[in-house]
Amino acid sequence: MSGDTLQLRHHRPFVAFWFARICTAGSFQMLTVAIGWHLYSLTGNVLDLGLVGLVEFLPRVLFMLHTGHVADRYDRRRVAALCQTGQGLIALVLLVGSLNQAVTRELIFILAFCLGTARAFEQPTTQALLPNIVPPSIFPRAIAAAASAMQGATIIAPALGGLLYALGAGWVYGPAVVLYGIAILLVTSLPARQTPSQKEKPTLDNLLAGIRFIRSRPDVLGAISLDLFAVLLGGATALLPVFAADILLTGPWGLGLLRSAPAVGALGMSFLLAYVSLNRHVGRIMFGSVALFGVATIAFGLSTSLWFSLGTLVVLGAADMVSVVIRSSFVQLETPDAMRGRVSAVNGLFIGASNQLGEFESGVTAHFFGTVPAVVLGGVGTLVITGVWMKLFPGLAKRDRLTEPRQDG
Repeated sequence: MSGDTLQLRHHRPFVAFWFARICTAGSFQMLTVAIGWHLYSLTGNVLDLGLVGLVEFLPRVLFMLHTGHVADRYDRRRVAALCQTGQGLIALVLLVGSLNQAVTRELIFILAFCLGTARAFEQPTTQALLPNIVPPSIFPRAIAAAASAMQGATIIAPALGGLLYALGAGWVYGPAVVLYGIAILLVTSLPARQTPSQKEKPTLDNLLAGIRFIRSRPDVLGAISLDLFAVLLGGATALLPVFAADILLTGPWGLGLLRSAPAVGALGMSFLLAYVSLNRHVGRIMFGSVALFGVATIAFGLSTSLWFSLGTLVVLGAADMVSVVIRSSFVQLETPDAMRGRVSAVNGLFIGASNQLGEFESGVTAHFFGTVPAVVLGGVGTLVITGVWMKLFPGLAKRDRLTEPRQDG
């Protein structure tokens, strides 16, 4: 256990990858806080917060088949750097626009679509890049350690973004530009250990290979679809500006703390999973963590105390991290390198649907039923989905180990 951990710490390409994840995650979280508060201050419409999530999600659907193929056909380092360059330019546009008081509702939606497009190509690329950096023997711990980088940035960046936004929107967008620049330098410094499939043409059959592969693995299909529907119903992050302003009676700094709280729990859990392997009863552990996610969502929806709300979000983040590590290990370890990009693209669509589309669902239900009922009903829906999925995927519920020998050869 300790030897594997030391191996990660002294693995230079992984360290560069780890710091790049901190920069990109931090930049994105700062942008998310600023954009959410900026939009709500412009319109005061809770539905717009949900629409931003929908706009960011649309590129995942529109370009899903192509994002994975790009990650498999071209140098993943260059693809990731290009995507990060695009996100940095978006932050730069917001910086200039905020300094000139030129940021409008329409501009935010346009930039949200561009941001979603860049991330739609970046996520499957970086997910498929990690197995090219570390050996399979320590890959599950590498996933947890990489997730700790993202969650660590997610703790600091939203709180910092909320504090900086109090000084002006430009104080958030400027640092985001710098962090994206650092990430580009780190990603391009990684060694080239991938053999891009330059001769493979983007036929429909090749583009759909990722979908067919996931369908052929019931445990993988069950894990990622559980995450899709559970988080789709239970996600409440889009409504955090409303909770901060109207229910918990705080300001941008409080919103930053609320957005950071799930990452506190996720970071603690990722550190634990980086040192302690999930060796037995992983199916039950995953379903239990998703159920706990639903309970924490309900508790958050009913809370009127900032500190209790922060506590429920910490629990929510820790529970979600368990599912993330299990699902990511399934997908990456059981997928050949030549098609990891396409499979990661499908997995990314599920993740995006559970996050961005979940934000849209939360915004719509809050618009029609109210903010608190929307969150509580979402948590109840997560518990229902957990029970149904245990019946639909009994093999996943009974799965003992994280990685098992394949049964289909």
